[in-house]
Amino acid sequence: MNMTREQKQLVRDSFAQIQEIAGPIALLFYGKLFEMDPGARKLFHNDLRLQGTKLMTTLGSLVDSLDRFERMQGVLAELGRRHTEFGVKPQQYETLKVALLWSLRQALGPSFDGETQAAWTVVIEAVNQVMIGSVPAAS
Repeated sequence: MNMTREQKQLVRDSFAQIQEIAGPIALLFYGKLFEMDPGARKLFHNDLRLQGTKLMTTLGSLVDSLDRFERMQGVLAELGRRHTEFGVKPQQYETLKVALLWSLRQALGPSFDGETQAAWTVVIEAVNQVMIGSVPAAS
């Protein structure tokens, strides 16, 4: 992942701002995701609060690993393979990105400026690339 020191700091700072409201932000994210892709709802068989906790924990791990993204790649690749087994399609990762950026914008308000959004976009796209790339192409 190719990020500047400033971009990493923007991601760290903005994530710190949402830590205390992580649960509601995760639910906001899933609401937006299902609004954009109603078919995605059937991919989630467990409690969305629990799923939201997993999402925010993963985001926290990513934020903590911004200087060592390569250490997260194995975990993300495995997550990508599991998501494929659950029925997630590669094109749905773009919807996830849009829904997550929207949720962050709602939570952070004016502090989610263009530079902060660009920094988060780099992170999300790097994650998506690893997760999508972990799935062998259909033959």
